[in-house]
Amino acid sequence: MAVSAALTQRPAHGGHTWAILQYLLGFRRLGFRVLFIDRLEASMLSDGGAPIPVEASPNYTFLRGLMSRFGLDGNYALLTDGGRSCLGLDREAIVELAGRRCVLFNVMGYLDDEQLLAAFDQRVFVDIDPGFSQMWHQLGLHDAYTGHDQFVTVAENIGRPECAIPTCGLDWKTTRPPVVLSEWPLQSGAPPRFTSVVTWRGPNGPLQFEGTTFGLRAHEFRKFTALPWATGADFELVLDIDPADATDRDALVDSGWTVCAPQVTANPDAYRAYVQSSRAELMVAKNMYVKSRSGWFSDRSACYLASGRPVVAQDTGWAANHPARDGLLTFRTCDEAAEAVADVEARYDIHSSAARELACELFDSDRVLPDLLSAVGFN
Repeated sequence: MAVSAALTQRPAHGGHTWAILQYLLGFRRLGFRVLFIDRLEASMLSDGGAPIPVEASPNYTFLRGLMSRFGLDGNYALLTDGGRSCLGLDREAIVELAGRRCVLFNVMGYLDDEQLLAAFDQRVFVDIDPGFSQMWHQLGLHDAYTGHDQFVTVAENIGRPECAIPTCGLDWKTTRPPVVLSEWPLQSGAPPRFTSVVTWRGPNGPLQFEGTTFGLRAHEFRKFTALPWATGADFELVLDIDPADATDRDALVDSGWTVCAPQVTANPDAYRAYVQSSRAELMVAKNMYVKSRSGWFSDRSACYLASGRPVVAQDTGWAANHPARDGLLTFRTCDEAAEAVADVEARYDIHSSAARELACELFDSDRVLPDLLSAVGFN
């Protein structure tokens, strides 16, 4: 199996790193040799603002250390210089491995090298950020789909009347974010704070589609600023927020939120430790996911559940397929969120035990990934 995704350009995002690692480690657990392919351009590199060689960059140091840390030495390639150069495996080795009935899972279509795409027996587009690529495609703004044979998304409601995400005429298969449970063991105890790890806006702005504006997490989170006042519970965020949004940050602090810098979860081990030292998660989704009724569920929330940490999650249409149950409660309004938080506080041990059970049932990579392989016709 081969997986391509953007890791090296985001070396200080432990949560994003885990989202991709779950696929790499999960496929390896199933007995496959796993190849990881990334790309990095010189324009992405800086050391105090000055360009530096890729091989001397902190980006490559991060990737090399990550691959070694998780036993993937000799099974990765970093394309540079427009794909003309490689670190790790070279192009010839990638092409040779691709020819061994190898399936490429191309996360958000990140690998766009036509020669390498053509070398794989099967090319699967994996959509983990639903709504944006489909609407861009439909509007003629960006095509990430050409060159792929199969299309997979974590938007469980795509293709249904209630979901505003266009199919673009493609036959989308649905999947869930996998969690390698051995990497996310059940935790004991009851730490004090509800937490989450949040990017306030991200690289893409709001999107206009068919007369509706689909926004970002900022546009949803503002609705729940008063939650500490409403519940009396302790809430903490690891928050990646631009200084231009200082008013929003100040409003959170003034409302009782503890706000931490993103460096707290900058690497995979720190991210895992933060999730596992939490009482539960309060998950507020991007406005795109909520307004489109996508049925998206957070890979981060799946990690909380696996750790035995309950999740209070904003409903993105997920609840239509998975009614609320112990361990995972959903909400649409601030009042509903407050009620769910109170329920978790009142019955914490029950919710904690149920959270792990739910992760085993719905997000175990040993279940999710075989189902994914079956869906794309790999036997």
